[in-house]
Amino acid sequence: MRRHGPLRLAFEAFVVRREATIFIVAVALLLYFWSNNSDFLARNNLVNLSQQTAPYAIIAAGMVLLLVSGEIDLSVGAVFALSPFLMHYMIDYYGTYPIVAIIGSILAGAVIGLVNGFVVVVLKVPSFVATLGMLFLILGIMLTTSHAYPAQIPEAAHGVRGWFGQSDWSELIWCLIIVAYFHVVLTRSRWGLYTIATGGNPLGASEAGIRTGRIKFGNFMATSALGAFAGILEAFRVDSIDPTSAGADGASPMFTAVSAAVIGGTALAGGSGTVIGALLGALVLAELRNGFNLIGINANPFNIILGAAIILSMVLNVHLTRLRRAGRR
Repeated sequence: MRRHGPLRLAFEAFVVRREATIFIVAVALLLYFWSNNSDFLARNNLVNLSQQTAPYAIIAAGMVLLLVSGEIDLSVGAVFALSPFLMHYMIDYYGTYPIVAIIGSILAGAVIGLVNGFVVVVLKVPSFVATLGMLFLILGIMLTTSHAYPAQIPEAAHGVRGWFGQSDWSELIWCLIIVAYFHVVLTRSRWGLYTIATGGNPLGASEAGIRTGRIKFGNFMATSALGAFAGILEAFRVDSIDPTSAGADGASPMFTAVSAAVIGGTALAGGSGTVIGALLGALVLAELRNGFNLIGINANPFNIILGAAIILSMVLNVHLTRLRRAGRR
């Protein structure tokens, strides 16, 4: 039997990991943009990159678990925009302490996820339809109550701004903590194992005694709560609460998070995914946007590249899955 050296074994182990391809792409983009403009790795631009990556990676961390369990949440972008307004109302109109208001807004996001879970799991409405309806419901309520006007961060909350998005690296620190936690949940916990089983073989999971409905409820709640938290971080970062922060249709953060998850190696069909890959996917999207701006390329082709990247990543995902299965035989 032919023996391979440790370096080759390490390389083969790296290549079969879901994160390998997107990691190589992220490094290649970094080197390309840096070679074209040395400011790409300047401190100020690295801060910009981290701030363009972190909120979407935070949402994607929850979205990965939801996608792996076989569902999707289209309303998370609206929750992203709604949560800072809830925090604002609680502080300015009810005199709530800022930390309590932040926690309350995140819990409100979790409740929205609970409602989504109820409609999908109990009422048997497809998650695409249920969460699309929730998206427009939240967006309509928010735009009506705010009259589509932005609001200022409450003065009472100025003392916590540095912890929640306004300091240079705070968003990135929160992002890394959340990504690390959900990576462990997906890969090292019973919840993660049950999530994979629920999305990969729902009938088999149910027959094995896994409460698949409970798993989906939890993942819907986690995704919405993370969307709420990401929205609060962004509001503190820009020092403004904007009802259009999620785009005119309220879907921009959701599409970016789903794109990051899919590009990072998560299957839309469910059953497999990687939180670390989603973080790298969010980084790749941030590198493209930021790099285009630095080297003077028009931003209009970004969606073309994004669409091609999603299609290519899905093709590679299917191909690499077949290779992994063949390697286990």
